[in-house]
Amino acid sequence: MGQILAIYSIGNPLLHQNAAEVVDPQDPNLAVLVDNMLTTMRASDGVGIAAPQIGQSLRLVIVASRPNPRYPDAPEMEPVIMVNPEIISCSPELVQGLEGCLSVPGDKKMVIRHQTVEVCWHDLEARRHHRSFSGFIARIIQHEIDHLDGILYPDRAASSG
Repeated sequence: MGQILAIYSIGNPLLHQNAAEVVDPQDPNLAVLVDNMLTTMRASDGVGIAAPQIGQSLRLVIVASRPNPRYPDAPEMEPVIMVNPEIISCSPELVQGLEGCLSVPGDKKMVIRHQTVEVCWHDLEARRHHRSFSGFIARIIQHEIDHLDGILYPDRAASSG
């Protein structure tokens, strides 16, 4: 089990920067970072986490939906580690949903996202993956990839309330 790391909060300049590409997905230090990110995300009742949220400007996210106190209706899935993820295409269908963020504690806002996204990424063995995701999982992926581009969900909020 990894360490619980401090989560950077809104206002920290690192959260508003473009994250750097991961050069070597098989770097052993990356596996340690992933373990720490998973532990931190689970301890905070998150369903996803991006490396910039724990102070690492790297294009690395974990998507790990499961029911918890923050998202009681979240679907259950095994964690997906995405190194250098890229959204290849998005469905034209848009859906509005309530989002929160570990970096914006105690707040949730309605955000419009694509219903389905097609994503390419590498895993920690440098294997390339290509897959479509829909619904809540697609929402998590869009939210986490936004972190890699320096965008926080309040920047996309459908309304100020």
